[in-house]
Amino acid sequence: MFYTFAFCCLCCCCLVGVFAGTDAVKSVSVMEGDSVSLNSGLTEIQEDEEILWTFGSNKTLIAKTDGVNNIIPDDIDGRFRDRLELDKKTGFLTIMNITTEHAGDYKVKISRSRSSSIYRFTVTVYAPLPVISSNSSNCSSPSGSSVSKCVLLCSVVNVSDATLSWYKGHSVLSNISVSDLSVSLSLPLEIECLDDSYSCVVASSFTNWTTHLNTELCQTCPDCVFCCHVSEAVTRLVVSALVGVAAACIVVYDITSRKQERT
Repeated sequence: MFYTFAFCCLCCCCLVGVFAGTDAVKSVSVMEGDSVSLNSGLTEIQEDEEILWTFGSNKTLIAKTDGVNNIIPDDIDGRFRDRLELDKKTGFLTIMNITTEHAGDYKVKISRSRSSSIYRFTVTVYAPLPVISSNSSNCSSPSGSSVSKCVLLCSVVNVSDATLSWYKGHSVLSNISVSDLSVSLSLPLEIECLDDSYSCVVASSFTNWTTHLNTELCQTCPDCVFCCHVSEAVTRLVVSALVGVAAACIVVYDITSRKQERT
């Protein structure tokens, strides 16, 4: 009876060891172009341990080590070629110069003689900055109009729970939001006065990114007279007109005063 009880206890311990860490899922967020290290949970690989890293729902093997030899399959998925580093001591996996193609689910399995542990990671890759582009014609001038209009487009890829906004200085001109897990966002803007005070901002739970408008993206039309400084030109004209009126009033007043003195 004692031996049966001891055997059952041993089996239970083994089962616990086999499934250790199966429920551990860690979310990792990283900027595109950076490197990220996935932790195997070990400080040092023991002699009877083997580390296996897999990617995606198909559990594609991307790297393995026994603490002595590191193996990265020759037929590894092309997106990982020349991007992986495996630490022989700890089994940590580093993905270098990461892109949105590397986003997804990773799994590390630590196999031992009598047990194994599994840890899972969900890696999200964020684009570093929104991109501002212009349409192919750069600007459009309505028939008979002296003001040119530039059409700009701000885009960002692979964002979640984020808001994309156009700013002029500190004022919001327009925005669009998304709550999906991973989508691309685009927001157009048509402007008449082109200057460097415009910017596009992506705000998410992760952080904020800002791209300022490069005025060289959108050139004014050749037949545009006032173009980007319409408001400035109008202001100058108004001021000049006011000065002229004031000068005329002074002259008239002076002539009237002289006539009154003669009388």
